[in-house]
Amino acid sequence: MSLTPRAAAVALTALTTLVFMTPLTAAHADDEDPSAPPGSVTTSPPPEVDANSPGLKLADGATLASARVLDIKSVVEDLGGEERREDTNEDVTFALQAEVLFPKDSSKLNPEGRGRIRAIADEIKAQNATNVRVFGFTDNLGSYAHGLTLSKRRAEVVHAQLASNLGDMDVTFVVRGYSEDYPIADNTSEQGRRKNRRVEVTFPKEA
Repeated sequence: MSLTPRAAAVALTALTTLVFMTPLTAAHADDEDPSAPPGSVTTSPPPEVDANSPGLKLADGATLASARVLDIKSVVEDLGGEERREDTNEDVTFALQAEVLFPKDSSKLNPEGRGRIRAIADEIKAQNATNVRVFGFTDNLGSYAHGLTLSKRRAEVVHAQLASNLGDMDVTFVVRGYSEDYPIADNTSEQGRRKNRRVEVTFPKEA
């Protein structure tokens, strides 16, 4: 039987398609997981582990340490870096940049600072915390002695505002100034120094 040129072209196309499709169909038939969706990647079985391998054994006389829960730390900072909150399993720490609370080289609290401290007081109430630490810090500009005085005064002002917001809650405060000690950023840039000029408020989480 002879085919017209058009019919021959159609037959050749069909045959070519069949030839190229056949290996794919056969491969799917031999797939280890035929229920997997087409195109999915199946993982190979995990390697075998020799339980008697010397590298998996404790040395003679050795014992495992007691199990313990690792301290998980969460740090959240607002976009401007003006306020930073750090949560661990036990404590909450708020770090407020000095510029948010006070004018430059001053310990006079501004209105925005009062609002920020009020929010921290609300968190202290929510945690029912009875011990609060208020620590002041400066950058490394100026003398250490001046930074010590300024950081202590600022911590005392924040303490007084917190106590006012907490009302008759029975809270024990520890208030200290540390000048340029314990920086949290690099003092070689203004951005870092701004973070170091701060007051931190720390209190335990409710058990």
